[in-house]
Amino acid sequence: MVNQLLPDANGIIKPGNGNNYPGKPITEIITNGFFTVDRKWTVKYWNKAAERIMGVQSKDIVGKNLWKKFSGILPLDFYAVYHKAFLQDVPVHFEKYWEEMDAWFDVITYYCDNTLSVSFKSSRQPAHGNYSTIPEYPAQQLKILNQLYRFVTEVTNDCIWEWDLRAKELFWIDGGHKRVFGYSIENALIPQSYWESRLHPEDKAGVLTRLNKIITEGSECVWEDEYRFKKANGDYAYVHDRGHIIYDGNNKPSRMIGATQDITGKVLLENKFVRERQTKQREITDAVLTALENERTNIGRELHDNLGQVLAVAKMYIQMAQKWEMKRELYLEKSCDCIVNVMQEIRKISKALIIPGTDIIGLFDNIKNLLHDFSIMHPIKIEFTYNGIDEKNLDEKLKLNIFRIVQEQLNNIFKHAKATHATINLSMQENELVLLISDNGEGCDILKEKNGVGIINIRSRTELYNGRVMIVSNPGEGYELKVVLPLKGQT
Repeated sequence: MVNQLLPDANGIIKPGNGNNYPGKPITEIITNGFFTVDRKWTVKYWNKAAERIMGVQSKDIVGKNLWKKFSGILPLDFYAVYHKAFLQDVPVHFEKYWEEMDAWFDVITYYCDNTLSVSFKSSRQPAHGNYSTIPEYPAQQLKILNQLYRFVTEVTNDCIWEWDLRAKELFWIDGGHKRVFGYSIENALIPQSYWESRLHPEDKAGVLTRLNKIITEGSECVWEDEYRFKKANGDYAYVHDRGHIIYDGNNKPSRMIGATQDITGKVLLENKFVRERQTKQREITDAVLTALENERTNIGRELHDNLGQVLAVAKMYIQMAQKWEMKRELYLEKSCDCIVNVMQEIRKISKALIIPGTDIIGLFDNIKNLLHDFSIMHPIKIEFTYNGIDEKNLDEKLKLNIFRIVQEQLNNIFKHAKATHATINLSMQENELVLLISDNGEGCDILKEKNGVGIINIRSRTELYNGRVMIVSNPGEGYELKVVLPLKGQT
């Protein structure tokens, strides 16, 4: 709570040591002069700093006409600017020299709900003013408070504010909203209605409902929310708002002191990450479905064009054996040969789809069987080595995924590489299993081939274990695939 950050006897600031001026609003602590007037120029509020700068006590001006009080003294330029501020709802910032006061005045005005708020400071005023004559505001204490405000605003992008829940007014402190959102408002009172008008239409109802619930129930010490806030240039920023609720003697919420933080960069980065994940997931899903369709197409073609035709021939031989008794044995023998051929083809298909359990045969033996089957169909020399790996320490699903990665890459080599030699190496490096598959084929342009169905399937299997896939290849220079699988939680 800002108004409780006072030094103790040792000069140390501690919460709760604020009995010298409990419940004082921020407008009474800041060094900026601050006052408000209505449309008839009647002064409604005049803070302590305004008393010191202008030399006029609050009791002598509140309720009186501003121009009558300073008749013949206040420059006409000030009147022109103040009158103009009444005609628009955007903050006005100006600097004027006041000859009678022999000082430059830096002024910010803001109009809303028939009230003009004015925050000002004089260049001839000391940095923190001379407060020694005011018993309830010791100079040292206020100096520490102002240093604290300046320190907070310099090292953070937070916009500090105080909120009078009863008067429904916010006090924007030390130019945070000017620095972050572009509003020319510094140490000025802002109606709650203006803050509400800055909320994004899609967020407004939810933010106000949650805020009113907390205020009405009076059971929370902190209000916290995230929403979109309109900047001075019309753009919306994502913000995180957090305020500490202060209760009066009747345990009713009276004020909040807090800060608004611009989290646009964080939100946009998170949204980008979500979109990238969704895109990646769609790519993986599309690759899996494409692989399934290709596999079904290949199986269907094999059954129709090959096995179907062979079975048709077998059927024909059986029918001929029924008609031609003289050659019955020959036709039956040929039909048997056809059926045996069909059985062998079915065995090949099933072997490609279903591997023997790795807990029975083992990962390494399954890879060796796979290489043997490929060597029958493709004239390519493949070397398989493994070292430093104990299969018993590998999860069954992990072994299955390693086998499928090897199978997928071998298919890629046989279909596209036109290689004569390939190597497969499995090794353990620290707590990572490394699979390295290389060939001396035609290679490829990695940028053009990175979205192929095969490589996407390999990446998706690798990512199940938070692994990494690295590819080294150039046209005419072969192809090297490196898959690194962390074994934490697997061994």
